[in-house]
Amino acid sequence: MNIGDVADLSGLPAKTIRYYEDIGLVEPLRSSNGYRSFRQSDVHKLAFLGRARALGFTIEDCRSLLKLYADTDRASAEVKQIAEEHLDRIDSKIAELTEMRATLSHLVDACAGDHRPDCPILADLAMEHKAGNISKASG
Repeated sequence: MNIGDVADLSGLPAKTIRYYEDIGLVEPLRSSNGYRSFRQSDVHKLAFLGRARALGFTIEDCRSLLKLYADTDRASAEVKQIAEEHLDRIDSKIAELTEMRATLSHLVDACAGDHRPDCPILADLAMEHKAGNISKASG
């Protein structure tokens, strides 16, 4: 199969497939003229990668998951550990986004949104914040 066919079947753009090849996640065959020739197993691997990336796994997580998937003697504990670490990263990001949302919501509520130049949103954005500390500007 050519890259266009594989892109259609895997749901991934050809550019992504080429990138995955460049970093060694997939290794299609090459014909004598240099064209890529993908096997059904490559399509399956690319679909696997697409699903893992859609769930937010890093490229290195994907590399590890692919190795574990191919290893029929794997311990599911290794897979679970990768997933748990990723889940922890997601939970941290959710907490960060929740804090960002609360701060922005507070600023939007504090802004009159009229024709006056006073704007607590701009005032807050202009303040110097300590790293990781989002203050809640008032009034």
